[in-house]
Amino acid sequence: MNLIQLLLPLCDNDGHPFPQSMYLQVRDGLAEQFGGITAYVRSPAEGLWKEGLSDAVKDEIVIYEVMVREVDREWWKGFRERLERLFRQESIVVRAIPIEML
Repeated sequence: MNLIQLLLPLCDNDGHPFPQSMYLQVRDGLAEQFGGITAYVRSPAEGLWKEGLSDAVKDEIVIYEVMVREVDREWWKGFRERLERLFRQESIVVRAIPIEML
């Protein structure tokens, strides 16, 4: 089993929040495709990274998770690219984590 996590930004690069309809579209599409989804949206996570020697960049995100038996890398690559266009981002993190069901 694998856990797929999608880290979606709350705001565009100018700090303007994205409309809720965008998140609902992604959520509903994933729920339909995979039969369920977990969304962490109430307390946005905060990402911080450095670009260059001194510039720190901060981003607030929501996290969507789905569980899949097999990772279809080509499908996820295409989906990530669609998300990057939708959210006008250079890069959106979509990661797969192998998990063991207890």
